[in-house]
Amino acid sequence: MNQPIQPETVDPAIEHVYEAWDDALGAKNLDASMALYHPDVILESPLVAHLLDRDEGVVRGRDALREFVGGHVFPHQPAQRRRFRSELLSDGRRVTWEYPRESPAGDQMDIVEVMEIQDGLISRHRVYWGWYGFGMLHRGEHGR
Repeated sequence: MNQPIQPETVDPAIEHVYEAWDDALGAKNLDASMALYHPDVILESPLVAHLLDRDEGVVRGRDALREFVGGHVFPHQPAQRRRFRSELLSDGRRVTWEYPRESPAGDQMDIVEVMEIQDGLISRHRVYWGWYGFGMLHRGEHGR
């Protein structure tokens, strides 16, 4: 006889990052968002290359990330950057979730967030864009 599958317990530090990061994003709270990152964080995203008009989509270090997010990301978020998201998935050191294109409020930027957590802080952050969100970048709808 098959045993029921028990839900896995998520590390409280990972669950905190999942909740606090989305809250900080929604509030455009730079201090709250930066408090979640390790000083030596590495962010990888096509948005970096787009907004900074360069080939490499990488930001290194919390100070550079603060400048990027505060100076380029928060001021230019399009209305389609909504926050309807999936539940988190975690292997105990990495957390992943999706902002799917289809949301109850209509199409939104389709993004997958992958974060590696070290000592309760985000040490690596990779952002993968879906076809809808990439199209917005390509058409210049996510301003610089």
